[in-house]
Amino acid sequence: MEEIIDIFKTITKIPHCSFHTQKLKSYIVNEAKNCGCEVSIDKYFNILASKGKPKICLQSHYDMVCIGDAPDIEIIEEEGFLKAKNSSLGADNGIGVAMMLYFLKKYDNIEALFTCDEEVGLIGASNLELPLKSKNLLNLDSEEEGHIFIGCAGGVDIYGYRDLEYERVKDDHNVYEIKTKNFQGGHSGVDIDKNIPNAIKVLFDFLKTLKDIKLISVCGGEALNSIPKSASVIIASKEKIVNKNENIIIERLDRKDEKYIKFSKELIKMISSFVQGVRSFDKEFNIPKTSINLSQIYEKEGKIVVAFFARSMDNDSLNEIRDETTSFLKSFSFAAKTKHQFPVWKPVVNSFGKKVKQIAEKYFENADFKAIHAGLECGIIQDKYEGLKTLSVGPNIYYPHSNKEKCEIDSVYKTAKLVDEVIKEMQ
Repeated sequence: MEEIIDIFKTITKIPHCSFHTQKLKSYIVNEAKNCGCEVSIDKYFNILASKGKPKICLQSHYDMVCIGDAPDIEIIEEEGFLKAKNSSLGADNGIGVAMMLYFLKKYDNIEALFTCDEEVGLIGASNLELPLKSKNLLNLDSEEEGHIFIGCAGGVDIYGYRDLEYERVKDDHNVYEIKTKNFQGGHSGVDIDKNIPNAIKVLFDFLKTLKDIKLISVCGGEALNSIPKSASVIIASKEKIVNKNENIIIERLDRKDEKYIKFSKELIKMISSFVQGVRSFDKEFNIPKTSINLSQIYEKEGKIVVAFFARSMDNDSLNEIRDETTSFLKSFSFAAKTKHQFPVWKPVVNSFGKKVKQIAEKYFENADFKAIHAGLECGIIQDKYEGLKTLSVGPNIYYPHSNKEKCEIDSVYKTAKLVDEVIKEMQ
């Protein structure tokens, strides 16, 4: 099964950041056709590859969160792990894609669904229009070996918009660039309870301590579903700014006669007063129940845009945090908009799950059913096909959506053996 790692390494050389997946789409289609598959593509660039009379469908998304130098990924193999130099790795979900291409070569009665733009709102799965034949779907996008995931959090994108208004900076102001350094970032679902610092929050908490400053420009965060690892502002100040924070870099700029954002004080107050992270905990599954991540802040088309990603294991709680956040934004004169809300995948143990768990117990001592505080496509896809049963498994992947992302090689092989036996059972 070493070929799976080889396929993955090939995938990392093909750019496939969310919204920019055309080259990887072409690669997947060509590989599937070379395996003798019938291939269909819908208008959202989801790909279905099918052979024979399949009773099982493997499923993964083929876009990735690009952090750091990505999509230029330099693979490092170290101490049994695959890592990337100065970037996210894309094992989420490139390893799943590699497994699927491997098994398409090996088996005749199988189908594989490759969904697009999962990382930016489960867009592909939400708009899926392809004719699945199987009644059992095995998603390969979870990141803890041995666990069989039967449920996940719902989520919603929340955006705040406010028109930029400017005033001129007086000549007695100095201009500074202030930016963060040494933040690791992380996944806004599975890492939200790990107390990973949010670069935007840290920067604005620092700005709050400064007197009489004016924001000239702001920028922070990398992706909607990532804990920000970087943020920067350009400010004007009458006073000399002294830095006592090791994670903040301050550089005085040789600039004068700048305009500044008129509502600077309000913006600093809004960001610094926002409560980041876990809001409640699910004791049954020992995971966060409800959380929210301040994901991005940027200027676009004459507006300041602030983006959040909320998650919950309960649909009512998801609606509550959505409405709470939109009210918070409106209290600071921001217009609020929500997008891509997807429902909770309610945990249910079905006959397909029991079969997979029985096989998993041969390979993993800790084999059990579990739910995850992240978005998996299973629930959305399951709702589109009557009688479809869905589960998710995957190898150990640590720190996804960050420069520290790494994937355990032996875990890939063990998980592949599990998937291999599940497919054999259903031939």
